[in-house]
Amino acid sequence: MQTLTTKRSKQRERILQVLRKTRLHPTAEWVYERVREQMPHISLGTVYRNLSILKQQGKIRELDFGESSRRYDAFVDEHYHFVCLQCGQVKDLDVPPQEDLNERVRHAIPGTIQSHRLDFFGTCSECLLRD
Repeated sequence: MQTLTTKRSKQRERILQVLRKTRLHPTAEWVYERVREQMPHISLGTVYRNLSILKQQGKIRELDFGESSRRYDAFVDEHYHFVCLQCGQVKDLDVPPQEDLNERVRHAIPGTIQSHRLDFFGTCSECLLRD
C-alpha cells in the first residue's frame, strides 16, 4: 500500500510543474491561481497540502523571509537568495555556496551542522530606479 507522500497525484504533479517553470519564489496563493487555470476545482487547501508533501519529499524548498506568507522554490540545490525589502521580490544568486562555512562554524556550536542557508536583503535595481 502506498503512503500519502508517495502516491502519485495529478494535482501535485501540476503544482510541481508550475513551480519548476518559474524563478519567482511564489507564495501558495500564487501557485493556486496558476494551477486553477488548468484545474478549476482545486482548492487552496489542496495546494497547501501538496506543497507540504513536495517539501517532505525534498522536491521543493519552503522559504520563510519573515513575511506573512511563505515562498516556494523548486530549485533545491544549495543556493543563496537576495530579497528586496521594498517590493519583496526574491532572486536566486549566481554565487557558489561557501562549502567551507559549515566547517568554520562547526567549532562555534555544540552539535552538528548539516547545511546552512544564507539570504541577502537590500533594494533591487528595479526599486532603485523607481526612487
